[in-house]
Amino acid sequence: MAGIKRKPEVEIPIADENDLLKITPLGAGNEVGRSSILLEYKSKTILLDAGIHPAYNGLASLPFFDEIDPAKIDLLLVTHFHVDHAASVPYLMERTSFKGRVFMTHPTKAIYKWLLSDYLRVSNIGDEDELYNEEELNTSFHRIEAVDYHQQVEVEGIKFTAYNAGHVLGAAMFLIEIAGVKVLYTGDYSREEDRHLMAAEKPEGAVDVLITESTYGVQSHEPRLTKEMRFTSLVHDIVTRGGRCLMPVFALGRAQELLLILDEYWDSHPELDSIPIYYASSLAKKCMAVYQTYINMMNARIRKQFTISNPFIFKHISNLKNVEQFEDSGPCVMMASPGMLQNGLSRELFERWAPDKKNGMVITGYCVENTLARNAMNEPADFQAMDGRKVPLRMSVDYISFSAHVDYTQNSKFIDDVKAPHVILVHGEANAMYRLKSALQSKYSEKEENVKIYTPKNCDTVKLHFRGEKMAKTIGRLASKYPSENQPLNGILVSKDFQLNIMSAEDLNELGGLITTVVTQRQVVPFNAGIGLLKWHLEMMFGAVGETDLSKTVNTPGNVIRVFDTVDIKKVPSKPNQVTLEWIGNSMNDMVADSVLAIILAIDSSPASVKASSQPCHHSHSEGEHEHEHKHKHEDEDEHVYKGSKVQNEMDQEFVDVIAFLEEQFGDVETDFEAKKVTVNVDGSVAVVDCIKFVSYVLL
Repeated sequence: MAGIKRKPEVEIPIADENDLLKITPLGAGNEVGRSSILLEYKSKTILLDAGIHPAYNGLASLPFFDEIDPAKIDLLLVTHFHVDHAASVPYLMERTSFKGRVFMTHPTKAIYKWLLSDYLRVSNIGDEDELYNEEELNTSFHRIEAVDYHQQVEVEGIKFTAYNAGHVLGAAMFLIEIAGVKVLYTGDYSREEDRHLMAAEKPEGAVDVLITESTYGVQSHEPRLTKEMRFTSLVHDIVTRGGRCLMPVFALGRAQELLLILDEYWDSHPELDSIPIYYASSLAKKCMAVYQTYINMMNARIRKQFTISNPFIFKHISNLKNVEQFEDSGPCVMMASPGMLQNGLSRELFERWAPDKKNGMVITGYCVENTLARNAMNEPADFQAMDGRKVPLRMSVDYISFSAHVDYTQNSKFIDDVKAPHVILVHGEANAMYRLKSALQSKYSEKEENVKIYTPKNCDTVKLHFRGEKMAKTIGRLASKYPSENQPLNGILVSKDFQLNIMSAEDLNELGGLITTVVTQRQVVPFNAGIGLLKWHLEMMFGAVGETDLSKTVNTPGNVIRVFDTVDIKKVPSKPNQVTLEWIGNSMNDMVADSVLAIILAIDSSPASVKASSQPCHHSHSEGEHEHEHKHKHEDEDEHVYKGSKVQNEMDQEFVDVIAFLEEQFGDVETDFEAKKVTVNVDGSVAVVDCIKFVSYVLL
């Protein structure tokens, strides 16, 4: 089987830049927000997520796209629909040179458009800071391709597979493979099954690099049942003292978990029937339709309940599209977006209710640094409203983490299970990230395990060197018989998408996706001598050659000489001053054709041509006339001249010419000057040219 055997890393000069795996956070490096990780290897470029930073507006909220060339990105993989992972996707697709393909799961794509449309509506930024408009959002939506969990997709040598990540409906971690090197990117993930989602799964097989979140550093979550009891008690206390309970939440994600908890709690406490629970989101109805559509992607508890009744049709919860529909006349529970009080309904209600100490705010998810929700957790005396005035903060502020991110226990256990030799921490504030790195390093040093932990900042690149042995597998006809040791293997090596296969030429079309063709090469060469002299010279070099009369095959006058059953030399009367060479193009045939061409071009200047043309000739008169034989010289005189110095010098010069020609063609040759023989050795194949008998033969 083909594969890559990875060798231990050593400090050696890197010969090939393509052997470097480069991982660069363009966002989420030593911060939470604007997740976007650039991965480069073997001339392939992948972007993992493209979000915005909730604490900033406009261009300032984007990942550092200006540090890269978007046109070089082959793929964009989006893990889930939250704005800090997906909200800059339309900007990248519509306002940069990005031309790659975009993938996300079916639920993520279904929710993506509505969530970002709501984000545009509540952003309250001017046209000059607008990242994209509704039309660009719609255009980007149609270019996005949806994938299923466990579906392996291959795009020009890049293989990737989505796995369930927990966190929110449709959240995925991606396992990416390029040239045998595997990288697992978790995105945001949860290893704890909650009321509606399954826990994240661990992909099978070896992983070379793990890129994982570090949101909670070394913190550990309290048990789920304890957390739920504390949450419901806190909400109960606020409403029974006559207050309004505000819960800023993302429109989708943890909101659905909290709705399930509250609806069940109200159902078991009839005394709370008169106190309304509002889910204030313009997306509420659409989002619930998506959740009901993808029931089968949720846990067994929800699937079982769905067979009886729809768990997302709530008895005690009302949808509230806008604040105008809300009669603020008494105690209530209000779940409103956005989750960090940046703007929108949650911000408006917070400013209205903050001065009354009967009211309370319960923050249920992770809050990014420099957001109002994060600042409110410190309970300052006042805060600045959106219109610039100072608002006193007298309402109670409590934090209970229902954030579907892994804590230290879950994260470290997952890292142990994956067993990747390289772990890159992202999506965490610097202090939390460094504490997690330190804890992991201490643990692995005690176990004497060689696991390297990296905490790159934004735009800092982690470079990892992977040097593998390339192996090829035989397929098709060549694989039908197992080869014996030292048996030569003849086939065609096909490299495609970083895989090497050896196959026969007959299998190229079916197995290699290649079409074979025959190239006939033709060359016209000036030649003024006769066909007999041409044949004589060719036989002196190549031995016996074939000759065909064209008039017997194609009814065209002329002759064809075939050399080595490879090269045809055609000479026709209509073109007396030239010959045409034809042969099937390949490396061996081309070499023979070059040799033939060299002989043809040397005929006019060769002394052997003079000798060949001066051989005895015979004339016969027709019957009835006096028959006689004419000779140029007496035989004894010819014998005398042959032994004379003049002709002997001519033969020596001819032999020298032959040696020079063969050396030009084949390199060094062995010569026997007295016998007029030349021995040529080419890769163990030996040929002898006898220049007296004008023959050549091969020694096997």
